Amino acid sequence: MPLDALCLTALAEELRPVLEGARIDKIYQPTRDEAVLHLRSQAGNVRLLLSARPGSPRAHLTTLPWENPDKPPMFCMLLRKHIQGARILSLEQPPLERVLTLRMEALDELGDRVERRLVLECMGRSANLILLDGEGRILDCIRRVEGDLARGQRQLLPGLFYRQPPESDKLNPFTLSEDELSAALQNPTGREPEKLLMDAFTGLSPLIAREIAFRAGGPAGLARELEKLGRIVKEKDYTPILLVREGKPADFTFLPILQYGPATESLPQESFSALLDGFYERRETADRVRQRGQDLVKAVTSARDRTARKLGNQRRELEATRDRDRLRQLGDILTSNLHRMEKGMACLTAQDFYDPEGGQVEIKLDPLLTPQQNAAKYYKEYNKAKTAEEMLTIQIDKGERELEYLSSVLENLSLAEGERDLQEIRQELADTGYLRRGRTAAKREKRVAGRPMEFRSTAGLRISVGKNNSQNDLLTAKLAHRSDIWLHTQKIHGSHVILWLDGGEADARSLTEAAVLAATFSQARDGKKVPVDYTPVKFVKKPAGARPGMVVYTTYQTALVDPDPELAKRLRVK
Repeated sequence: MPLDALCLTALAEELRPVLEGARIDKIYQPTRDEAVLHLRSQAGNVRLLLSARPGSPRAHLTTLPWENPDKPPMFCMLLRKHIQGARILSLEQPPLERVLTLRMEALDELGDRVERRLVLECMGRSANLILLDGEGRILDCIRRVEGDLARGQRQLLPGLFYRQPPESDKLNPFTLSEDELSAALQNPTGREPEKLLMDAFTGLSPLIAREIAFRAGGPAGLARELEKLGRIVKEKDYTPILLVREGKPADFTFLPILQYGPATESLPQESFSALLDGFYERRETADRVRQRGQDLVKAVTSARDRTARKLGNQRRELEATRDRDRLRQLGDILTSNLHRMEKGMACLTAQDFYDPEGGQVEIKLDPLLTPQQNAAKYYKEYNKAKTAEEMLTIQIDKGERELEYLSSVLENLSLAEGERDLQEIRQELADTGYLRRGRTAAKREKRVAGRPMEFRSTAGLRISVGKNNSQNDLLTAKLAHRSDIWLHTQKIHGSHVILWLDGGEADARSLTEAAVLAATFSQARDGKKVPVDYTPVKFVKKPAGARPGMVVYTTYQTALVDPDPELAKRLRVK
């Protein structure tokens, strides 16, 4: 859900003690719509995410490993110029508005102290991040808006004075007297209670409006529930709540939700920052990587589909060669009946001495060929079919390995956590001939070497998980010791996992946790009882000429485990 005004109010209350007085040490812009401020505060070094991402704008402290582009965007350079080193004076929010303003004291080019403001507008698809000077002029914004002055639309362009989004004409339910609240709740048209609340009052999201209506139990209870909500706001008694449905995060808010019954759990979280960091982590990381890697997904999917079609044709051709022995038999029958044949005949009816019942068979002939040439033609077709079977068997085997490899690359793309991982896959596809690479680009290109994901088992053993075929090869064929444990999902595409023993032995819990990681980072991540094979690295071999990430192994054992993303998050080494 988009961050509503009350959730933003609760979040601002949580952030204010940490941010006010903090200094901005570094500034990064990992994506087009998001900026990360590294702060030195009394609470220690923290990172503040300011996201103007359409559909999910927000501000919160983050512990995620944000990847930064090699070349900072222009807006990032502007932020560094104006507010790097600045001290945050205050965090402000207009009542029940989805706008946060960081007011800062910075130094200009002459070393004079000046005021700067960074405004985050958290309004759904119109979200924006705007830098203002001390007089309120726009220095720039993440998303410039031309607007339409004739229609009274707001412009957001450098040099213009900043105007806040137009205020709603709805009522603030927490500043009304008892009589005013009663009047606002009059419902002569018989609207649904949640619709009445949404139409009359500002700051209420659809979720909260439905919750108030549910708890009220009828129109008479609406005022009572609004007063209870008002006390929560006045006393700042917010609770970060994650709503979980069928084991998956479904929504978040600032108070327990009862309207869904036992089908949805309301789980209190450590903080609003931790709540938002975790809620958006998987979904938005996947979206960002998917957008950046669209060209790779398209290229690999196209190659996979092309290989699958070719395999289908080859299998049909192979099936057609299964009857080749009949061609030889017909050649034998013609040879034994040469005395009955003449040039110009289109068909010969003869006894089929290969038929146990000694029946007759009609054999088609080429009228332009002699009897001997017709018999030789059937032998030639037989030998051609025999050769075709041998070649097709080889080609099908090669195609199946090719299809398996391309499917593994698609799985790797789903595991990519940033541009560095995508670049590593791009290099691999260029090396294997699936992407073209110009000569000039090949000379200039700096090869990227990403790092596998690192985990630490409960017992303290190190576990490494490859995110792509290059990392899988590096882990299995070069870095791991012969006695370390190699794990992989059985006949399912997934990551190579190494449980490092450092000369010791694996305890049962570490082995189980490594198997769970292998299942979690595989195509079976949404399944149950996933088979994971494990064996010492010495039993894992890479065949000569095999595609990246392809290995064979022997003398293994198999564990059945359930994927567990929460375990992976808990064991991950940041």
